[in-house]
Amino acid sequence: MSGVGQMDIKRIRCFLAVANTLHFGRAAQSLDMLPASLGRQIRLLEDELDTRLFVRTTRNVSLSQAGLSILDDARELVEQTARFEQKVRSVRRAETAVLRVGAIDSAAAGLMPQLMQLLRQSHPEIEIQLIEQKTIHLLPKLLSGSVDLAFCRTPDVKDPRLHFRTLFFETAVVAVPDSHPLADRAVIHIADLADEPLIVPDRRSRPHSHDLTIKMFVDAGLTARIAQIAEEKHTIVNLVATGTGVAIVPRWTSRLQVAGVRFVPIAMSELGNQSKLVLAAAWPRGIRDPMRDAVVAVLESHLKAIEATA
Repeated sequence: MSGVGQMDIKRIRCFLAVANTLHFGRAAQSLDMLPASLGRQIRLLEDELDTRLFVRTTRNVSLSQAGLSILDDARELVEQTARFEQKVRSVRRAETAVLRVGAIDSAAAGLMPQLMQLLRQSHPEIEIQLIEQKTIHLLPKLLSGSVDLAFCRTPDVKDPRLHFRTLFFETAVVAVPDSHPLADRAVIHIADLADEPLIVPDRRSRPHSHDLTIKMFVDAGLTARIAQIAEEKHTIVNLVATGTGVAIVPRWTSRLQVAGVRFVPIAMSELGNQSKLVLAAAWPRGIRDPMRDAVVAVLESHLKAIEATA
């Protein structure tokens, strides 16, 4: 049997959620997971322990004798982990005395300059350390305590230890070379891009941006003609400048100001939420942080004005 120290604490939390509700559906909902994903975590934990933790029938779920015997220890382990994480955060905060804010590239270019200007006016004592990374890298940093607040995409499966606050949707625009026939258009329809080579983000690292482009073409009854896959927004916009293709990007990307590229709005009739990218603020649940709360309060009080630029 594997030692408890080797186990994923997430699986212990899954065990407790099912033990508390004795219902996989309700437990999955409380963890913001799919029931199938929760069931898989429980099976993996049972494999690690080499014992059954629940007795399942078609009508109900109950704790096995083994499940009952480890229930109190599991609760203590999760509470101990929470205390440990809190202590690490407190030590890091005492050492740094700054608020470490993570942001995806479009938020770093568009949201953060506005937010930091507002903070200089209302909270000049707050020092911000900006960490620009993708969502898939920012979320683990929130959990480890190396980032205090993040502006990111909402993941398909949310970790129950993190709180997500949807802020607004970023508007998509089309990046085209300034010599392109579409560059002088007031707006572009997706149908206008039917035969255009596309530069799209790598889905493994930017699933939301990648899926946005593909979905817009599917909704228009078209197939995206992918010419190049790239990871970074800067790379994508520079490839547009070289004539490699066109790209659908968040409007804030235009602040990168790459020579030889124009950013043309997509026709309003095609601008439903499916043609936008959700931007969320995320932070760890159960962690008191007056500086973070002050920053979030300033952001929320100016949200409409900031959203108008997105």
